[in-house]
Amino acid sequence: MPAPTPHEPSLAAPILHRAARIEDAVQEFREHRARRHGLVPTVVPYTGYGAPGWIRVLCRVLLTRRGLASDVSFAGVRGWRSFTSVAVDDAEVTVTAGGTTHVVQSDRGGVVDVKIPIDLEPGWQTVRLSAGGMRDVEADVFIVDPSTRFGLLSDIDDTVMVTSLPRPMLAAWNSFVLTEHARRPVPGMSVLYERVLAQHPGAPTVYLSTGAWNVAPTLQRFLTRNMYPSGTLLLTDWGPTHDRFFRSGQLHKQGNLRRLAEDFPDVQWLLVGDDGQHDEALYGAFAQEHPENVAGVAIRQLSTSEAVLAGGRSRAQERTRDTSAPWVYAPDGAGLWSELARVGLADADPATPL
Repeated sequence: MPAPTPHEPSLAAPILHRAARIEDAVQEFREHRARRHGLVPTVVPYTGYGAPGWIRVLCRVLLTRRGLASDVSFAGVRGWRSFTSVAVDDAEVTVTAGGTTHVVQSDRGGVVDVKIPIDLEPGWQTVRLSAGGMRDVEADVFIVDPSTRFGLLSDIDDTVMVTSLPRPMLAAWNSFVLTEHARRPVPGMSVLYERVLAQHPGAPTVYLSTGAWNVAPTLQRFLTRNMYPSGTLLLTDWGPTHDRFFRSGQLHKQGNLRRLAEDFPDVQWLLVGDDGQHDEALYGAFAQEHPENVAGVAIRQLSTSEAVLAGGRSRAQERTRDTSAPWVYAPDGAGLWSELARVGLADADPATPL
């Protein structure tokens, strides 16, 4: 039975990078100032996942005026607002579900990402989260049935949502300036996912991105508004880590792919990404390391203009020759569906039109 501790606990406190120490000092000042002005701890819930016997709880603790998670949703405002909230480091969060209660702790960025022993039935369930004596909030958790053998894992940027990453100026523009309504969905991708999941009832859906947890509410609203299936968002914290000035998006994705293979050793994932960043190399390496956990890889090809804005295309197609899983390429959801049908990973005549 897994212990109610972070997935990879450290036996000793790490030596903090200078940038992290500066960030911590600024964070401590902002937190004390916010508390003096009457702000209180608030749990912002994220969708988790699990299996019978355990769940992975995801949430973030922030300071707000009223203690309501809706206070940090920032619906309809520009992206920079999501980066001004004050996180609560080392906050105690109480998790209640299945007749049991566990107390866990947030990290340096106020993020809780823990695996705890709670036994829930397969399907969508809810757990209750609370911090600082404030009101409880509910978090959705998808419990994967032990008989499930298929899962859908998708990148977000330029795979389901056109963002023109990773050029730094454009990335900053998309994160800090644009409203969520200015972001465009990739044609056909939501229907593609609906079709794939219709053929695999009970399959988990995971969205793996290098985006910051600050924009999780914005991403969730975008996915919901554009009719993407519900699933777990796996994002990263904003700012430096204990040992480097900038966080590594590739390490974040590598770690979560390996963790999914560990959490669900019998599940084969359809990995969906694009050819504008590092998805091909990451998926190729994962397919070589865990061939038993990859059903196939679907890569959305950027248009010429998108590729220019993204700084070029990946040159990792040689990875497709080094893995046993089938790889398919197309510029949109309709094309990827046709290619998946061609290699036997999809029904050639589904009921849902693209």
